[in-house]
Amino acid sequence: MFNDTLLRERCLRYINNLIELSEKEITRTSGDLSFEPLARMYHDRFRRIKFLYEESYKKDLTSVFRRLQDTGKVELITTAATHAYLPAFSIYPQSVRAQVKVAAANHMKNFGKPSWGIWLPECGYSPGIDEILKESGMKFFFVESHGILNGTPPPKYSTYQPVLCPSGVIAFGRDIESSKQVWSSVEGYPGDFAYRDFYRDVGFDLPLDYIGPYIHPDGIRTYTGIKYYRITGRTDNKMPYIREKAMNKAAEHAENFISNRKRCIGFLNGTLGFRPIITAPYDAELFGHWWFEGPDWLDLLFRKISHEQNTFRTVTPSEYINEMRGFSNQNPDLQPTNLSMSSWGHKGYSEVWLDRSNNLVYRHLHKAVERMIELSNMFRNAEGLLRRALNQAAREVLLSQHSDWTFIMKTGSASEYAVKRLTEHIERFNALYTAIKSENINERRLSEIEETDKVFAEIDYRLYSDHESNFSKG
Repeated sequence: MFNDTLLRERCLRYINNLIELSEKEITRTSGDLSFEPLARMYHDRFRRIKFLYEESYKKDLTSVFRRLQDTGKVELITTAATHAYLPAFSIYPQSVRAQVKVAAANHMKNFGKPSWGIWLPECGYSPGIDEILKESGMKFFFVESHGILNGTPPPKYSTYQPVLCPSGVIAFGRDIESSKQVWSSVEGYPGDFAYRDFYRDVGFDLPLDYIGPYIHPDGIRTYTGIKYYRITGRTDNKMPYIREKAMNKAAEHAENFISNRKRCIGFLNGTLGFRPIITAPYDAELFGHWWFEGPDWLDLLFRKISHEQNTFRTVTPSEYINEMRGFSNQNPDLQPTNLSMSSWGHKGYSEVWLDRSNNLVYRHLHKAVERMIELSNMFRNAEGLLRRALNQAAREVLLSQHSDWTFIMKTGSASEYAVKRLTEHIERFNALYTAIKSENINERRLSEIEETDKVFAEIDYRLYSDHESNFSKG
């Protein structure tokens, strides 16, 4: 998506609209001691974003991440190709393999280095997935806490040391305390009353004739990102946002996070006699989206860790693994364990992505996988128009499996859109399947579908073959 020309231009247009709106807001709030400084803050912020995006980065965010990767301070890893919830497809190893291998190839293409690890979508793990990760060259992945805690045998060091799967791939378990402390709006930092309120947005507060050009073209009110109020408390009577107080609170919370980690490390090291590793993964959208001050908190946190304490340090997964004395089951830092099936999300066992609100889609998703496997076994070395159709069929299968479709159906936030998108991909796949089987491929129609869904240009349909390991990619 970062590389797509259309999306790059849309992004710039969106930023320009925000700059224009913030200019109008400076005029509208002129003289208001609470709101004019905030309008100016947003205006300066949007102009800075435009400068970075258009001038410094030349609208190429992929290259920015690549340069960050090359510093060695940050490790970039992949996820499944279309963020499919993999346990839902575990009865078809070919399907899981396609998701992982397409992702690995795309990561290599974009960042010039292999991904040694993977973020399993929704932390979704079921036994056997680690074997497929090993096939794809992965050395590690992340799993929800109870995936390790309910493992066999039970791990001696809980989630404070990685575990070694039977495949030899290493799993890092999410730390419950440090995770909840940051992501929970009830128990964690983001719910502090000094922070900016997400829901009070000028897109909903201002008259439609004023805000109309900056929301949905059909007049549907949406979030603009310009928000003037702080959380305040459990009340609709919100108080104005005060940036200085919010930043002071972010610094306080960074210090609190460090203090809590130091206490945990001190206890584990002093009482149990081992050096723990604390794994604290979060949704990226938490920082800056739900929690406006989240990026500031991260900045303060890493600076304080580096300059104001010496109890612990931050480390990338590969750096940690490389520091180990080996990769055998005898390594005391690695706990040999058979992980249990698990996910994050409500109740921790797939319910968000598989319940009565969305379970009807799986008969269609699974049938598409079965048919894709059938096609790839039928045509071992297709060329020309047939190969194009087979590759596009594989794309449609991948796109239909996006975990957001079932997630949105579960939450009901935009279920009609999710159903529409999933249905479109299944219908396109079925049309391609019929055309391929009947040897009646319409090149014009195929070109239209390719243009609509042109992700993963390098895809090879044979990933779904039962004989996938026997072919070499051209």
